[in-house]
Amino acid sequence: MNLEELLEHIQRSGLAAAVRGDSGLGWLFPEIETAHVLALALVFGSIFMVDLRLLGVTSRDSPVSRLSAECLPYTWIAFMCAVISGSLLFASRAHTYFYNLQFQLKFVCMALAGLNMAVFHCGAYRHVLEWDTRLPPPLAARLAGVLSIALWTAVIFFGRWIGFKT
Repeated sequence: MNLEELLEHIQRSGLAAAVRGDSGLGWLFPEIETAHVLALALVFGSIFMVDLRLLGVTSRDSPVSRLSAECLPYTWIAFMCAVISGSLLFASRAHTYFYNLQFQLKFVCMALAGLNMAVFHCGAYRHVLEWDTRLPPPLAARLAGVLSIALWTAVIFFGRWIGFKT
């Protein structure tokens, strides 16, 4: 099965048809989209709180390690909800979304945000106990925070733009 056939197969599935509203469930797409937006808001909000702490802007009295430990479980739960709801939305028009430039850019930015997180956790965060309460945090931590905010803002921007280009 090649890519075109796979996209067509996804788009023709009963689940995709239901999400599109083909079976009289016209309310389903907006409900899933709402869940997707709320999940992304929680993802961005929880990451943003940690990023602002990395920049030394907020939560200055909280150790980075504690704030991360408190926020990240919510981030991962919300991210999984976003993946599930986003996959359902994608299935409804797989062929259209797959070739949409804004959709592709959204995923590039998400991949870069993931890479930024991995570099941060394998780098500066490995020594967090040395700078946990220090202000300002090390340059590598601040840079990771700035990149994270920029990349997740771009994810939201491109995600919102998808609706105007499909």
